Amino acid sequence: MVQADEKEINFWAALVPLVVMIVVMIFTVVKLKQGPHIPLIIGTTVAALVAWKAGYTWKDIEEMMYKGIRLALPAVVIIILVGLTIGSWMGGGIVATMIYYGLQIITPSWFLVSIALICSIVSLAIGSSWSTMGTIGVAGMGIGLSMGIPAGMIAGAIISGAYFGDKMSPLSDTTNLAAGLTGTDLFDHIKHMLYTTVPGLVIALSVFAVLGKRFAANNIDAAEIAETAKVLQESFLITPYLLIVPLIVIMMVAMKIPAVPALVVGIILGFLSQIFVQGGSLVGGIEALQTGFAIATGNEMVDALFNGGGLDSMMYTVSMTIVAMTFGGILEFSGMLQAIMNQLLKVVKSTASLITSTIAACIITNATCAEQYISIVVPSRMFSKAYKKQGLHSKNLSRSLEDGGTLTSVFIPWNTCGVFIFGTLGVSVVEYGPYAILNLAVPIIGILYGLTGFSIVKLTEQEMVENEKEVILKEEVSMGG
Repeated sequence: MVQADEKEINFWAALVPLVVMIVVMIFTVVKLKQGPHIPLIIGTTVAALVAWKAGYTWKDIEEMMYKGIRLALPAVVIIILVGLTIGSWMGGGIVATMIYYGLQIITPSWFLVSIALICSIVSLAIGSSWSTMGTIGVAGMGIGLSMGIPAGMIAGAIISGAYFGDKMSPLSDTTNLAAGLTGTDLFDHIKHMLYTTVPGLVIALSVFAVLGKRFAANNIDAAEIAETAKVLQESFLITPYLLIVPLIVIMMVAMKIPAVPALVVGIILGFLSQIFVQGGSLVGGIEALQTGFAIATGNEMVDALFNGGGLDSMMYTVSMTIVAMTFGGILEFSGMLQAIMNQLLKVVKSTASLITSTIAACIITNATCAEQYISIVVPSRMFSKAYKKQGLHSKNLSRSLEDGGTLTSVFIPWNTCGVFIFGTLGVSVVEYGPYAILNLAVPIIGILYGLTGFSIVKLTEQEMVENEKEVILKEEVSMGG
């Protein structure tokens, strides 16, 4: 296998696959109203041709695509398990129970604020935005839609809350990744993120409070909400005991049990609930896992909410992830992405331009490589020396990686996060994008801090001396090798 640094691909050549993909994507999705799979395949084909022209063999290019897919396999497993979870929790009456009690205690005017805060707390406890959106988020969509609130607003509030908790949780994989790659203490990293993330949450909650006034109780048809609750009672056995199932999953993840076994337990409990609590058949339980739960109540709202989930429902998302990662794999491992990043580094002249360039690089990586983990890994490698050279503490870099990488992944329709949200909440980026307020606000806040110098931490003289010694030691080891 030829290594990426053995072949030189210039900036303009590296830009070709990205430009072609974006142009075709816009035409296909916006004009033709089709999915993003084919534009990504076209982009992958162009990227392969550019890599071949640069001297890579077809075997090299194949390996790049496989590497990209392998990076996404953990995400694919989670996507599949979330589909199974939704199917089993729909059939088991768990989602119906959460929606039923949610309709009793949450008022329409404060729903957006409430669901954002609930998702923040749950995600903070378990460290996973995906698990939060796949469980609490699904129920939240049902409650909000029952209250007549637009799907985009509901999804935006859920995403804002889920990503706040994910970003600030010491259990979060992206939080640990950003801290680890930059050599920053985990809790120093989290404390430093408070400066951008808390104001972002305050802005989001303020916007949701204003938007919520449009849905005050006197503007909502109370009879429709009551009818929805009545149909739920008639169609499912509603009992607070079913709330134990999501509680168990949340507690398992909070106890640092990995997401996969925790979700498997949730799937099993949902399946058993469908059989023994709801009185369903074994065949019905398996069908809910495979093709999704199906119900016909005669109530259009309830039928729309509860016909879904299952393994099959996630195949669009899985295929999108695989196709996107073949494109990202070629860009990353051929050196094209590095060529684009190197061009960005040329404009770095100050702290403000360094912070801005880091966040921009994360967004570009999210768009090109379609995976938020890569949007943290690649820029961390590219900008580490630049931060040290300007005497900036590593926690400035780790915070910028999360501000630009973790949070903006939701705005790219073909990114694993964008396709997961669409597959789980059933809402497109176009609909929820304007309402994912936290995710919009935080990168902007991070750039403003870079411009003003607020909360930008400089290295002490002792830390700068230690950094220089570390660089010299690495050079000596490299020369000795």
